[in-house]
Amino acid sequence: MAIPSVPAGSDHPAPAEASPRFPELYAPGMPFASPELQSLAADGLLQRFHHRGYTLPGSPASPQLRARAAAGTIPASVRQRVVAGRLTAAWIYGCAGEPDRLALLVDAKRRVSSLRNTRGCTLHEVRLGPFDVVSIGGMMVSSPLRTALDIALHVDAERAIPALENLLARPEKDVRLRLLVLAVEATPRVPHKKAALEKLAALAPALVTGGPVDVEHSVDPADGTQDVAEVLGVTHLKSEL
Repeated sequence: MAIPSVPAGSDHPAPAEASPRFPELYAPGMPFASPELQSLAADGLLQRFHHRGYTLPGSPASPQLRARAAAGTIPASVRQRVVAGRLTAAWIYGCAGEPDRLALLVDAKRRVSSLRNTRGCTLHEVRLGPFDVVSIGGMMVSSPLRTALDIALHVDAERAIPALENLLARPEKDVRLRLLVLAVEATPRVPHKKAALEKLAALAPALVTGGPVDVEHSVDPADGTQDVAEVLGVTHLKSEL
């Protein structure tokens, strides 16, 4: 027997789509206090997802959920002014463990002084281009290639190499080692550039040990990976997540 439809203009409109019965992510104060969350986790009703957050047992982790977790630890007044980067971005992509402190990038065009008192994070003033940032789960995150470049340049080898391996091993992230080597080579006057190339050489010696890549036009390191792509004639960065 067919279910009759509700006629247009009826006093009984179709019911709205039901919202999830339980939230995906629980954080202190939303709605339980931290001791209550710990107790629920001890009873097996929740599982710890990150430092201050919990999910229902068996809930799959995703970049969107990790980004929401990171966003929840940042004051709302600050959230739209920063970009999750470096190992924090790698964690959001599922390519590194959760760092003890959030690494947040602040575009040099913005004022950083008002953000200095943001707790639980490290701020890095950088220049970001339009292809260096993507939006995931309500949080701005550095693109996979920009993330890999920053990790190679600024993170110690012990933590950088596993994260880089994971980023390179995931085709959906569209990070290619050859492009990453070219991006490092194309950024002059960058501290730790030699160390960055040594990290990449550990991943694929043949791409690095043959000597410096011949770059006809160098790029200011602060201009972002999209400018590296323009110099090298690469359209790679125009794709979006």
